[in-house]
Amino acid sequence: MNSLVAQTEFSAPMDLKPKLWNTPPSTSSSCSSSSCSSSSISSESDESPFCSQRIPIPIVSGGFFHSHRSLSVLSGHVGSVSCLALCGEFILSASQGKDIIVWQQPDLRVFAKFGQGDGSVKALATVGNKVFTAHQDSRIRVWKVSRSSENVFKLVDTLPTTKDYLGKFMKQSNYVQTRRHHKRLWIEHADSISCLTVYNGFIYSGSWDKTLKVWRLSDLKCLESIKAHDDAINGLVACKGVMYSASADGKIKAWGRKKDGKGEEHGLKGVLEGHKDVSFNAVVVSEDGKWVYGGGSDGFVMGWEGLESCCWKLVSETKAHEMAVLCMCLMGEILCSGSADKTIGIWRRETFGKLCKVGVISGHEGPVKCLQASPNRIGGGFLLYSGSLDRSVRVWWVPRYNNDAEEQVEDNNSTRC
Repeated sequence: MNSLVAQTEFSAPMDLKPKLWNTPPSTSSSCSSSSCSSSSISSESDESPFCSQRIPIPIVSGGFFHSHRSLSVLSGHVGSVSCLALCGEFILSASQGKDIIVWQQPDLRVFAKFGQGDGSVKALATVGNKVFTAHQDSRIRVWKVSRSSENVFKLVDTLPTTKDYLGKFMKQSNYVQTRRHHKRLWIEHADSISCLTVYNGFIYSGSWDKTLKVWRLSDLKCLESIKAHDDAINGLVACKGVMYSASADGKIKAWGRKKDGKGEEHGLKGVLEGHKDVSFNAVVVSEDGKWVYGGGSDGFVMGWEGLESCCWKLVSETKAHEMAVLCMCLMGEILCSGSADKTIGIWRRETFGKLCKVGVISGHEGPVKCLQASPNRIGGGFLLYSGSLDRSVRVWWVPRYNNDAEEQVEDNNSTRC
């Protein structure tokens, strides 16, 4: 059956840590997230300047599409695209070239550029009328978004804040050993910040320095610094009161807030083990918090089912790509995985958390470094944004591949479950 696409409003022009790139061994929407890529989106503030835009609705012939569609190619970055975030009517993309481009939907034209000269951008997160950017220089920058001034994206603070520094730098007990003969305040990251997420009134940052830091959103104060892993932290995601951190040490750790005499702090709730000597580069969790998936440098996507009493059971091990999985995102029962092999895998979550391959998206000329799915439902599917080391952002329409519509999947883009 032919499937014709007519778009009513879419007029489009269209230094990683070494362990991220492990050679594969020879072995046979998600909640608030950031996998070098994903961002946390919320409307907790009425000050947000963004208004909802009508999304282009594809006209579908015969009631459904057979497979994904390429909608646009966005060029303009001076370096590899490292992370993406949705921000109201905008899609934000940042690069290793220190620039952040704001694309306005639905026509995907360049609306603004900001952030140049502030260090290679590693992660993005948005909440209300604020944008948080994490950088290779170990700092987090805070931008206020307002249409009332010419400078729409205005730098308003840097973490740690000056106030935080002044309150701690005089006391020796606030310094920690970061390497031989070198100390830093515990509120500072000692290496690149690789991932960010905003959840439940807190900002979480993960770094190649192996620590997870917790910042209070209301006053931007650093509350905790957790020695979370034995190697670089590559991904963060939060859902249902649990924060998951994915690391190059081959573990995904689950963290939750605990109450004790010292106040509310985060404690370790569980450890999800991966393959030996394989880095976890990304982690995602389903909206109900039941299913957790980690993408590894061996090309595998591993899945766990969350049980009661803070236990997780390994339920699936899927060889998703021939090269490293670098990023992932979830949209309902559809999991998308981006890889160093330049492709995006489309997977449907089946019974008991198993993954069934329903499509492969090709088009990028470099490794796919970041993915972001739009929560807006478009003609029985959703929009997927992908950023690559080829310096481009691509926009795709992806069908939902419902269980009762197996005929939607083209033979050359799928394998049987």
